[in-house]
Amino acid sequence: HGLAHEITGRHSKTMNVSMSDAALSARYDFAVSVVQQAGAVAMRHFRRSDGLGIIEKGPQDLVTAADHAIDALIRNAIQSRFPDDGILTEESGGDISAQVWVVDPIDGTGNFARGIAGFAISIAFSLNGDTRIGVVFDPVAGELFVARRGHGAFCNGERMRVSTTATMGRAAVEAGYSRRTSSRDYLALMARLLDGGCECVQFGSAARGLAQVAAGRIDGYVEAHLFAWDVLAGLLLVEEAGGYADPFPLEGDGQKGLPVRACTRGLARQLQEAMNGASDPLDKMS
Repeated sequence: HGLAHEITGRHSKTMNVSMSDAALSARYDFAVSVVQQAGAVAMRHFRRSDGLGIIEKGPQDLVTAADHAIDALIRNAIQSRFPDDGILTEESGGDISAQVWVVDPIDGTGNFARGIAGFAISIAFSLNGDTRIGVVFDPVAGELFVARRGHGAFCNGERMRVSTTATMGRAAVEAGYSRRTSSRDYLALMARLLDGGCECVQFGSAARGLAQVAAGRIDGYVEAHLFAWDVLAGLLLVEEAGGYADPFPLEGDGQKGLPVRACTRGLARQLQEAMNGASDPLDKMS
């Protein structure tokens, strides 16, 4: 989830821009179409025997030729169709504006680069700081997760609902890890989740993990530090599937990255307590 380029427009003001339902519908249809085109590009690169053009941005932080190809495809398509909209992507940065697309060309590049089928393409559209459209596409599974604010969340046309799980002892929770936070803090979080009775998983893609929460397959997703392109689309999926998702503002602290919690409503308080962690279980072990 590395920050490849400095985000410009850090002091931009969020303007109050109005947009018709027809204009939002056009953007939703566009997002659904372009994310599937991007998925086709990803699959042409995935598991290629001649290599992926892998570049190491930092420790365990990879980028591939496919990331750049998908970034260019989506960016060019947006600029051609909606030239007045802003664009912010993981690989090429951009500006935060009142109407802006927020894109992660491949979320889960570490998996992708190793030939592991655990990645997704994430596209969100934000209006006046509010995510209105979110699409996450898992091209290996052929699963297209989509949501529009106030219209519900769907996977391949079937409405999604979060699970009814309300206790840690019955919950499966993905606890994502970022090297931007300490391993000790992460291990302490895992200990609190496990001590609380959770089954913990780690799939390596926040966008895909959030989609699994929305689909009711797992019950929550937590991570100490993520960027907007990692999560905006997935957080809307969870909200529109009836779940709880922490706010993720594009301006202010959101530009530096924030903690993320998305889950069933019954687990929200328990997962917050696990993330806050008044006592550190590791201290008892030392």
